[in-house]
Amino acid sequence: MKREVQPVQEDTEIKASDWVSLMDSTKWRGYNMDHLPNNWVIADDVIECLGKAGDMGGDIITNEQFENFELQLEWKISKGGNSGVFYNVVEDTIYHSPYQTGPEYQLLDDVGFPEPIEDWQKTGADYAMFVANDKKILKPVGEWNATIIKVNNGKVEHWLNGEKIVAFDRASKEWKEKRNSGKWSDYPDYGMSNMGHLALQDHGAGVWFKNVKVKRL
Repeated sequence: MKREVQPVQEDTEIKASDWVSLMDSTKWRGYNMDHLPNNWVIADDVIECLGKAGDMGGDIITNEQFENFELQLEWKISKGGNSGVFYNVVEDTIYHSPYQTGPEYQLLDDVGFPEPIEDWQKTGADYAMFVANDKKILKPVGEWNATIIKVNNGKVEHWLNGEKIVAFDRASKEWKEKRNSGKWSDYPDYGMSNMGHLALQDHGAGVWFKNVKVKRL
């Protein structure tokens, strides 16, 4: 059964063209939950993932939903860590995780990850869809990286440290072919919604976010 979307109070409504900070615990809750789970801490201007949840069940989503938007944030990850930022996520009890519906901007320790990885699994990639280009510069573990995600009428851009490293159009033949093959052939609702929540992933690793803000386009 689908979760009812709660009405937004007048003083917290996110209006078009306004930059709004998401550095507040009232902006987030657990996926398919009504509260922030204890594997996340939001304090001292940092959103911290404690990495307690393993690879599913501990992700958080924004209370607000977004269609066309620009999201900016800074992040750093623990050694060997894995995480991600999702967008256009559908919340429903028929799903156990945001990745079943929402595209992912991958966050990873590309250098120190303990298992073999493909380019589509590395930082900045649209996970299992589009790889980052050669403009990508990833800072070492422990240093802050700057990410931008832009979504506007189906056209998506991933930015990392001032460079656009991924761009795709969800209306394109290429996107549809990738969507209908490989990993996502087993997830029929992946990438099918133009409206949804933003989400941060607990994949069993320490991850930190700061200066997280969004505006509608």
